Amino acid sequence: MRTKTNRSLDAYQFTVRPLSKEEGGGYLVEYPDIPGCMSDGESIEEAIANGREALRDCVAVFQESGRKVPKPGIEAAQWRQRLPRTLYSKLTVQAENEGVSINSFVTAIIAEAIGVRQAHTGKRR
Repeated sequence: MRTKTNRSLDAYQFTVRPLSKEEGGGYLVEYPDIPGCMSDGESIEEAIANGREALRDCVAVFQESGRKVPKPGIEAAQWRQRLPRTLYSKLTVQAENEGVSINSFVTAIIAEAIGVRQAHTGKRR
């Protein structure tokens, strides 16, 4: 069951980038709308899961201290995509296993793919 908090966390954009060997390796996830909110992990999946936890913690700190939680800076866009039922089923199961919505899960997959491509081409936007 998704809560209002989980839905509101879905609105925050994040970036994923590989860390150099000098930085310790693995991947870094950052939430640009929440100053200092970041995490890392050995794999992209672990980094995103850790980042999601960091986002929850950061929002909780803002709320507990009585400070206003920064709003997401970019409004989410939407498109519709038809998928084979088998693929949709696999995505749903994986999202449930990770404790996130299917929208969050697919967004993470897309962000991962963009981060990997940018790392390979050396281009960042």
